[in-house]
Amino acid sequence: MFHIVLVEPEIPHNAGAAGRLALATGSMLHLVKPLGFSLDDKHVRRTGLDYWREVDLRVWESFDELKKSADTDAGFWLLSTKASANPWQAKFKPGDYLVFGRETRGLTAEWVADAGDRALRIPMSPGGTRSLNLSTAIAIILYEAVRQQNPDW
Repeated sequence: MFHIVLVEPEIPHNAGAAGRLALATGSMLHLVKPLGFSLDDKHVRRTGLDYWREVDLRVWESFDELKKSADTDAGFWLLSTKASANPWQAKFKPGDYLVFGRETRGLTAEWVADAGDRALRIPMSPGGTRSLNLSTAIAIILYEAVRQQNPDW
């Protein structure tokens, strides 16, 4: 199982897509506050997330709180356009955390620098676009991690 972590997500549909990806892969979804949307039943239903109750979801007050709860051997992979390593070089293992920042700002440069070779950037054609949609980025990284563990999946 992998952990999808959204730090301060702003757009409910992206969190919903991450929840769908978590269900499809047997992963857990972590949301780190503050959230840019409400998780109450009425709001979740309005955004069309009829499967939301099935998502293995944890909500955290801070990223530090999440990290303290993680197994000591779990790896944390930070995804950012500011990183230089690509995900095809990463060696993911079950229990790893795939960490994504807020849609408008991403993760801080300090977090990315501190992550070293555990900061990953999805390769893109120069001049094409500055970033991908958050749910697209999650799908790319999550399925690469799953593929490494289950090559026949």
